[in-house]
Amino acid sequence: MAALLLCGWAAGIANGATEPDRLLNIFTREEGGSTHFFAQNLAAGTVTTTFEMQLENMAASAPLPYTTNVPANQTLEVFTLSPIKKDAAARYRCVNSATLGNAAAVHDDAHVYDLPYAPGSTFRVSQGYHGSFSHTGPDEYAIDWAMPVGTPVCAARAGVVVKSKDDEDKGGPRRRYQTHANCILIEHSDGTIGIYGHLAKDGSRVKVGQRVKAGDVIGLSGKTGFVEGPHLHFAVFKTRNGSERESLPVKFRTADNLALTLTTGREYTAPPHGEQVMGTAPITTASR
Repeated sequence: MAALLLCGWAAGIANGATEPDRLLNIFTREEGGSTHFFAQNLAAGTVTTTFEMQLENMAASAPLPYTTNVPANQTLEVFTLSPIKKDAAARYRCVNSATLGNAAAVHDDAHVYDLPYAPGSTFRVSQGYHGSFSHTGPDEYAIDWAMPVGTPVCAARAGVVVKSKDDEDKGGPRRRYQTHANCILIEHSDGTIGIYGHLAKDGSRVKVGQRVKAGDVIGLSGKTGFVEGPHLHFAVFKTRNGSERESLPVKFRTADNLALTLTTGREYTAPPHGEQVMGTAPITTASR
């Protein structure tokens, strides 16, 4: 069997910023006339990857396009290609996309998030869910808080840092600035990821692979990327495939110790940090 490998790698998207680091090592092994595909995860968190194939006289062991999750620092055999007719030429073309996150993640809706800033601090939500400026599509359930550059940013939920980028200093109200957003991504225990975006240059206070608790200072706010002004962008998301994701609606604790859906234009004061679950207080949309 003569197999032609043209397997590209395409990074996924997180808050409008392309992943500059290679997440997976894709390689193949020939055995018994079949081609076995393997994915080695090079990242500190789960990676979702999708394979799109063009096949000539070959059959795949899994439905195509094929999406799977590869746990952090693991190598998995993902699928196999085998010739249909043994005496005919067999070829394939492959395009692979990959992004941080877990397509199988199921959000723990019992969890209430801490506000991502210091206890006693108060900040206004400048753009909430379904905001018309930029909270549409995969970002529809994001929250922006207007805050001065250099404000300490705290983890809203415990997890493992899977990305930390703080080498950019450009920002502005045009889409061309998207790739300049500094950000920190934290993978939670349920497989979802929290993203903290538009951080300051050299503003990260964490390292990839580091485990953080809710309330830990992880970075400094900024105005990098696609922004109208200085603010903190936060969202919780899961992946759909190797190049698409979806944000998820979550609730926050305020100084009133309530589980809230935050509202654009209102201010919210952060209480002492701590892990909480819904049910400790009524679910409401009231603000403080």
